[in-house]
Amino acid sequence: MNIPMLLQHPHRHFLKGLLRTPFRRYHFIFHSSSHRGSGVPCAQPFNSPGLHCTKWMLLSNGLKRKLCVQTTLKEHTEELSDKEQRFVDKLYTGLIQGHRACLAEAITLIESTHKRKKELAQVLLQKVLVYHKEQEQINKGKPLAFRVGLSGPPGAGKSTFIEYFGKMLTERGHKLSVLAVDPSSCTSGGSLLGDKTRMTELSRDMNAYIRPSPTRGTLGGVTRTTNEAILLCEGGGYDIILIETVGVGQSEFAVADMVDMFVLLLPPAGGDELQGIKRGIIEMADLVAITKSDGDLIVPARRMQAEYVSALKLLHRRSEVWRPKVIRISARSGEGITEMWDKMKEFQDLMLASGELTAKRQKQQKVWMWNLIQESVLDHFRTHPAVREQIPLLEKKVLSGALSPGLAADVLLKTFKSRDL
Repeated sequence: MNIPMLLQHPHRHFLKGLLRTPFRRYHFIFHSSSHRGSGVPCAQPFNSPGLHCTKWMLLSNGLKRKLCVQTTLKEHTEELSDKEQRFVDKLYTGLIQGHRACLAEAITLIESTHKRKKELAQVLLQKVLVYHKEQEQINKGKPLAFRVGLSGPPGAGKSTFIEYFGKMLTERGHKLSVLAVDPSSCTSGGSLLGDKTRMTELSRDMNAYIRPSPTRGTLGGVTRTTNEAILLCEGGGYDIILIETVGVGQSEFAVADMVDMFVLLLPPAGGDELQGIKRGIIEMADLVAITKSDGDLIVPARRMQAEYVSALKLLHRRSEVWRPKVIRISARSGEGITEMWDKMKEFQDLMLASGELTAKRQKQQKVWMWNLIQESVLDHFRTHPAVREQIPLLEKKVLSGALSPGLAADVLLKTFKSRDL
């Protein structure tokens, strides 16, 4: 049966005709919006755990396959075994029911570097994403959680602040998740993961979940899986997500691309603070909090607050509805913590009402897609057999000065391109 005749038949006849073709492993999903002459909108593998969707369109040169706009979950992977399907279903069911153990196991799964486990993690994430979208629709399109990035130099009192702030939120009926990113050793690859030990009371709170994660040297301190862990925590019913990053540096630029609000915590007694903090970090801050504003540090904290208020006036505004604020807080006395939360809620309300928050989240997803692509491409480059063989020799020549870094890079790239075709 040729294509024009197939398009004139009802869907059941069209399906029978295609099942006699080499496309036997596909079953077909028909959309109500399909029109005569447009072909079948979507095809999906049998028993596929994902939504690997292919669109068929009738063009002048015949039938052409086009990647569907819908999410591609699994590509070029084997089907899930019964055991794997039960495992994913168990994690998903436990997660959306709010079981902390399932959330912990799910985050461990997405942090795994094992190839098969990474595939299972993507299946789980897609199921959670579908559930997440359904819940947002029930919530009239509003986000289910408020994502806040916290950062500051070592000694700023981030963990002490999170402990006090977190207890205040849980007492008000919120469910809080803290994703604390710890620096990894370049030598051993290990990390201290000390944040949880410094939040003893919050760790025992059943309405709070603290997950320390090693940086593994990726994205300047924020692990590549942090963004996925946020989705899992939201699926688990946590309505406030705090992401604590490693010090002041590249990590802030990474965390700013995954949160709704970026909060910078700074200690009051650090010398000439304005000289010590990068301009780019201040520009990203939606709220600057001067910590430890109690006792003998009240006077320097006030002076520092005045300096930052003046400095922020000179910076370009990133939002039409919000101007960054500078406040003083003390996690020891509790001063300013309630006012800080009020300002954070004000920020969320203004951004939601203006539509900026929705646009920001959409942009963040695109940024993270390309960040992960860059990581994957670099990893593919390093592990390429032909490139891997030449790397030690070229590195040795660069170290000895016999070869310039640029020329060495060109040689490796040409090797990669020629062998990868």
